[in-house]
Amino acid sequence: MDPKRELTSVDLAALVREFGTYEGAKVDKAYRYGDDLVRLKMRDFDRGRIELLLEVGEVKRAHTVAPERVPDAPGRPPQFAMMLRNRLSGADFAGVEQYEFDRILEFTFERDDGTTRIIVELFGQGNVAVTDGEYEVIDCLETVRLKSRTVVPGSRYEFPDTRTNPLTISRDVFGHEMEESDTDVVRTLATQLNFGGLYAEEICTRAGVEKAMDIGNADEETYDRLYEAIERLALDIRNGNFNSRLYRESADESEGADDDNDGDRADDDADTGRVVDATPFPLEEHDESGLDGEPYDTFLNALDDYFFHLELEDEEEPDPTSQRPDFGEEIAKHERIIEQQQGAIEGFEQEAENLRENAELLYANYGLVDDILSTIQEARAQDRPWDDIEARFEEGAEQGIEAAEAVIDVDGSEGIVTVDVNGEYIELVAHDGVEQNADRLYTEAKRVAEKKEGALVAIEDTREDLEDAKRRRDEWEEQDGEPGAGEEDEDDEDDDRDWLAESSIPIRENEPWFDRFRWFHTSDGYLVIGGRDADQNEELVKKYLEPGDKVLHTQAHGGPVTVLKATDPSEASSSDIELPESSIEEAAQFAVSYSSVWKDGRYAGDVYAVDSDQVTKTPESGEYLEKGGFAVRGDRTYYRDTPVGAAVGIQCEPYTRVIGGPPSAIEGTAETTIELEPGRYAQADAAKRLYRRFRERFEDETFVRKIASPDRIQHFMPPGGSRIAEE
Repeated sequence: MDPKRELTSVDLAALVREFGTYEGAKVDKAYRYGDDLVRLKMRDFDRGRIELLLEVGEVKRAHTVAPERVPDAPGRPPQFAMMLRNRLSGADFAGVEQYEFDRILEFTFERDDGTTRIIVELFGQGNVAVTDGEYEVIDCLETVRLKSRTVVPGSRYEFPDTRTNPLTISRDVFGHEMEESDTDVVRTLATQLNFGGLYAEEICTRAGVEKAMDIGNADEETYDRLYEAIERLALDIRNGNFNSRLYRESADESEGADDDNDGDRADDDADTGRVVDATPFPLEEHDESGLDGEPYDTFLNALDDYFFHLELEDEEEPDPTSQRPDFGEEIAKHERIIEQQQGAIEGFEQEAENLRENAELLYANYGLVDDILSTIQEARAQDRPWDDIEARFEEGAEQGIEAAEAVIDVDGSEGIVTVDVNGEYIELVAHDGVEQNADRLYTEAKRVAEKKEGALVAIEDTREDLEDAKRRRDEWEEQDGEPGAGEEDEDDEDDDRDWLAESSIPIRENEPWFDRFRWFHTSDGYLVIGGRDADQNEELVKKYLEPGDKVLHTQAHGGPVTVLKATDPSEASSSDIELPESSIEEAAQFAVSYSSVWKDGRYAGDVYAVDSDQVTKTPESGEYLEKGGFAVRGDRTYYRDTPVGAAVGIQCEPYTRVIGGPPSAIEGTAETTIELEPGRYAQADAAKRLYRRFRERFEDETFVRKIASPDRIQHFMPPGGSRIAEE
């Protein structure tokens, strides 16, 4: 397990409780080290000297440390430190808050001449912003200029968009958030509910729920158990019921066990195993992983020891004679992070789409929503309490009044009413009208969509880290002259491997984001995706069409929207990429083969291609677009009499899976292929014939059964009747 280098949202919620005990301490001095570390030296009448470290670089943390562990003061304080000293010297520490459930802490300091707030961003690139009492930025470590937010000196500090706070969510809203997901339970908790990976797994474990359970298989009883586990966690945080732990690898995995920890602060020389985490309470996930948990009286002390030992371990010089670094694990880690970041990008897009759809629902149900809002506004104008308003809606619901039945929750403290509109829970600002609430949702959708930019920057950084790891691996192997101990040169071995003759083929699964669409990679390596129905056609145009892409469609009615991607959705789009003509021709063959042309038994059809900026979902006056349809503005490039052609194959490396598409595109990638042409066999029957052929070709028949069932083969076949081309 890799050591934690960033505090989680749960960590920060716990820290806020413990930082509260230091309120009233006075600031002596401020220091800045390098680009990303700030230190505040304070005095407390009961505890004496207090040292607060705020680090926002590769390591992201905010906690107190033992005075003997603070770094030596820099020779000459930089401008940022001088500014802090001028504003904070003699100021009282007035408290700290966590912004929503985000990884942001806001430290407040009071002095006779004004208030100073230090806002610490412990996410993304990290940042420390110093503002006055009105949140005007005095200075910051990093300037931020995004469409979604700005953090620059002289401007008002802008917090990121609020996220769902799982520690305060109601049961109804929790269930709704879960139902909105299209993935498994643990990923939904991690992303939709913002718990992150570790605590999402911990919630599942505490609730006794299978982490990989598909959200479609989760019932209300499952949601109840998950929600109860979340409530218990939230209650422990609110009440400060901490039993902090510092987790290390088990003693038998490291040298030099030390059992002298007295439960307060571990000795600096303790070396019972590499530190991997510090948590405000014991985690069943870590216990099941065999980690050794050392108890601490406070979470702050646990964090102090944790990051102290983490830094020591990072500074240890590697032994030149030690075994080869585990490049495979490092590369796999970066690939996992990229996958998670891609999921986050998709999540932003989906969230923005949901907000837009909710805004449209308000207009589509204008009368109902206006009735609800008008009722509340009239009652408030008469100074009726919120509790009375809520009771009135409950009475109306019992009488079967439609508007009252649609009201799910009334929150008088925030002036928010949650309504059920066609199965969607929508929060409305009670004092605004329907139009203002819809406009707010559209604005929120725009801001969420803009978050993708920051995610794209982050994923690009991870890709660079991945390439760096691969480069270092190649350099190591070049110096050694051969692969390191315990790691075979699998790429070379796989190139020479006769997979058809192998008695046992290892399964290497991969479920790319585009797997639910029709898809293939061209001979040049470009991704082509096509819709399976009107809903997917709609989604491709709205969600996945980027500058630089090509859109292809058959002249005949009844074909999929086919998109030839210039870049992956997780990469920065570019209109400068010149797509090879060979890839466009293969995409054209794909478009015609998976259209009504094949279904009608024809062997060729016309296809046109346009640039992405020529495609629009906005009809002109008098024009009507069906669901899944789109309008094209400008000239089209036609590919006349494009021949149909499709093949299905089995790929053995780097992944084991069924693939399908134009024969020229998949023959070089698959271990074996079968070419199809329009014919008399129904799709399901033809898929069974292909399945039997593949089983005959592989020595390992169980391998074919595992990855290439008739249903999976059918997933890649054109619609309508087919037959094997050689028959």
